[in-house]
Amino acid sequence: MQAAPVRATAIPSFTTALRAVESLLLSSGQRTARRNAWTSVLEDRRRAKDRVEAQRVLEQSVSRPVSVRP
Repeated sequence: MQAAPVRATAIPSFTTALRAVESLLLSSGQRTARRNAWTSVLEDRRRAKDRVEAQRVLEQSVSRPVSVRP
């Protein structure tokens, strides 16, 4: 049984291929604007997740009775 030949060049990832197509279709300014917009979307999602977590912690702390020692 003979081993399969080894490729000398790596197969580009889907992301790399998508960026290559993007560079052909969009100007540099449009590309930058799209990436900035996507970064903003990701940051908004992160902040929303943080808000939900903070709300959960606050609700848990309010629902627990506070024990007061004399």
